[in-house]
Amino acid sequence: MEKERKLKNEVNANGVVEKGDFFDPAAPPPFKIGEIRAAIPKHCWVKNPWRSLSYVLRDLLVVLALLAAATHFNTWFFWPLYWVAQGTMFWAIFVLGHDCGHGSFSESPLLNSFVGHILHSSILVPYNGWRISHRTHHQNHGNVEHDESWVPMPEKIYSKLDSSTRILRFSLPLPMLAYPAYLWYRSPGKDGSHFNPYSSLFSPGERKAVVISTACWTFMFGLLVYLSFVFGPITMFKLYGVPYLIFVMWLDFVTYLHHHGDDEHKLPWYRGKEWNYLRGGLTTVDRDYGIFNNIHHDIGTHVIHHLFPQIPHYHLVEATKAAKPVLGKYYREPNKSGPIPVHLIKNLVKSIGEDHFQQNADQIRVLEQQQNADRIRVLEQQNSDWGGGTWHLDANQWPLTCSSRRDDAHSRSSSNRGPANSQQHRAAVSTQADAS
Repeated sequence: MEKERKLKNEVNANGVVEKGDFFDPAAPPPFKIGEIRAAIPKHCWVKNPWRSLSYVLRDLLVVLALLAAATHFNTWFFWPLYWVAQGTMFWAIFVLGHDCGHGSFSESPLLNSFVGHILHSSILVPYNGWRISHRTHHQNHGNVEHDESWVPMPEKIYSKLDSSTRILRFSLPLPMLAYPAYLWYRSPGKDGSHFNPYSSLFSPGERKAVVISTACWTFMFGLLVYLSFVFGPITMFKLYGVPYLIFVMWLDFVTYLHHHGDDEHKLPWYRGKEWNYLRGGLTTVDRDYGIFNNIHHDIGTHVIHHLFPQIPHYHLVEATKAAKPVLGKYYREPNKSGPIPVHLIKNLVKSIGEDHFQQNADQIRVLEQQQNADRIRVLEQQNSDWGGGTWHLDANQWPLTCSSRRDDAHSRSSSNRGPANSQQHRAAVSTQADAS
């Protein structure tokens, strides 16, 4: 009863849990998504195709210049510099194609599709296959049952992983090379391929688009094989293969840290009725990448991007600044980076080492900060009801956090709840996201 009274006293007038300096990031926000939208200047929503194309031209010119420099110098001193620079540019090209997929590149679906196919196919990404699964990610961000990107797997699936899969998934740097495998096989516990038009990822009406993207990917792959015969496999590996691996590492590094590894709190994951589009979007994290912010088109401004993916990347910094007074403590200010974002390696290593699975469905994880400590401890409750109409905790509703697991830990059984009808869920989420 004493704990119950204490918890009730920590809920302020807006329904946000506070205790001294403690803030509960999983508490329902006291604002609506329409208030955030209204705070963003109108010009931030304007898509300028010429400006977008100028970024494409800029990046392609840098890629060609790096290719010319590599073939001219052709020394082992220069090659590592080339690999890092070119791999970073491949990642920048991916981000522009990503904007095409969101429709933030321009108002023209035809231009978005044309540019997106060229950019993504050039770096071996199936444009439409990825675009559709990424849309699913945005529509379900922070939803442990339906999200698509770096979702903590159920403990039941985790407990059945063989040792080699665990090493590949949780032993650095291997998780930072996961993207190609994800495109072919998705994540453990999920079926489907981004190349197969009959995959469960896609509806029947999307199959033609997937076929087109797979054909473009196949053409690019064949072109690379042909060039390997012309110039030699070693030369092509140095010119294209190593930069491609650097690009994959950038992609996995950035996308993981946008949804995991917060400095102060374990980021909440929701299920059932407790999830909604706004709460899910607020689980994302902005990051400062130092000198790379401009190079990879401010992808680090991730919170506003997730809530409003139609905003062009060149307006995201301004839109974020305008929205911060509304977001308040729900916006996690990113740690300032030096020229190179080495500070993020600590976040990555810690999170990869700890955040392995979502807890059993019959348990609830509550974040609570100790009064005399900076760390957060996790309290487990079994189907608790702390009464008063304020704290009714339900295993299907309360926000979840990831758990760490030792190989010799006792394996507990859990129920494996299947997802709701995907089409109905997609339609419901789209309606909710558009509401303001």
